[in-house]
Amino acid sequence: MGFNFQDIRKDFPILDQRVNKHPWVYFDNAATAQRPKVVLEKIREFSVITNANIHRGTHDHAIRTTEAYENARDIVKEFLHAEAREEIIFTHGTTESINLVARSFCEKFLTTGDEIIVTEMEHHANIVPWQMACERHQATLKVLPFSDKGELRMELLETLITKRTKIIAVAHVSNTLGTVNPIEEIIQIAHSHNIPVLIDGAQSVPHASIDVQKLDCDFYAFSGHKIYGPTGIGILYGKRSLLEVMPPFLGGGEMIDQVTFKKTTYNELPHKFEAGTPHYVGAIALGSAIQYVQNIGLDKIAAYEHQLLNYATNQMKALGDLQIFGESPAKTGVICFKLDQIHPFDLGTLLDQLGIAVRTGRLCADPVMDHYQVTAMTRASFAFYNSEEEIDLFIKALQRIRSMF
Repeated sequence: MGFNFQDIRKDFPILDQRVNKHPWVYFDNAATAQRPKVVLEKIREFSVITNANIHRGTHDHAIRTTEAYENARDIVKEFLHAEAREEIIFTHGTTESINLVARSFCEKFLTTGDEIIVTEMEHHANIVPWQMACERHQATLKVLPFSDKGELRMELLETLITKRTKIIAVAHVSNTLGTVNPIEEIIQIAHSHNIPVLIDGAQSVPHASIDVQKLDCDFYAFSGHKIYGPTGIGILYGKRSLLEVMPPFLGGGEMIDQVTFKKTTYNELPHKFEAGTPHYVGAIALGSAIQYVQNIGLDKIAAYEHQLLNYATNQMKALGDLQIFGESPAKTGVICFKLDQIHPFDLGTLLDQLGIAVRTGRLCADPVMDHYQVTAMTRASFAFYNSEEEIDLFIKALQRIRSMF
């Protein structure tokens, strides 16, 4: 597929182990991807060899750490094809990025009687912050539904939009259905009504090249740990014109210009939204993770993962009496399913006994569970370090568990 699978596996030493005396098969990548050695080495470098708080320091370690931190911002800027580095805000993850916009944007633009649109397939992190904003401002949350196939009912979007609609928030890729949503069309429709759009990119950045200028999205959020980087670090891209007029999200050090007891003035972008000591080690390591996937090639990664998705889907369907939730042709390497009448918690526990890691439960997507009238799902999610041989082990494990019931 254009890259050497065995060489890639060597970059992830954590995968070379046994769990419950079985080779470990890690199919929980949509929750957290594993980290390659270059990322782990970068974390070690700026924890053990070089470590100092960033900005304002005049000593050697502070200068080196600051330069590495700001270089990571440039890496992210180029990765997202943003117009300016000032449009890249470091956060603690997608959840904080969305909360930042839901708090700050809505404080500036949302008033009583206004409306916000989300979709039925959103992660809780792209629902709850908007609900909280609506409660604060006496606004209304509207929902764009999806079909049983797992595709947004785009014909209904225009009917939801009114003159009171202030923002639309939508996942680029569903964390349960794997559906790649038509965000270009959504953005085009929204902008025809002068409505900004926030894209939750947590599940898309590991699998596709993102060009925020080409998309013309107003905000784009993602997490480092989904793209083979550290936990506790994330990104918010925002158009400068919006970020400049939005009030700060948090108050404290670095986000200020001058402080007096009479009045405080705020720093310029991006620092206005980066109060306090940031997770600079995480930001620096995220830069290394992004460079790692860029060196392999996101197009090659996507093609290989699509091959894994098709292989796993066909193998699972051949089992019979297995329901897959979400079968859009536009889909990434996520399969949520139900096997016979086996409860997902039981299935996940038994798979773990056979060395296979999956995710079970409501997957932070209660509305999706309610749509399909199930209490929980089992999710297998793939990365470019997985293989068809691992899928074969997964299928054999499902067959063995089924025989037990």
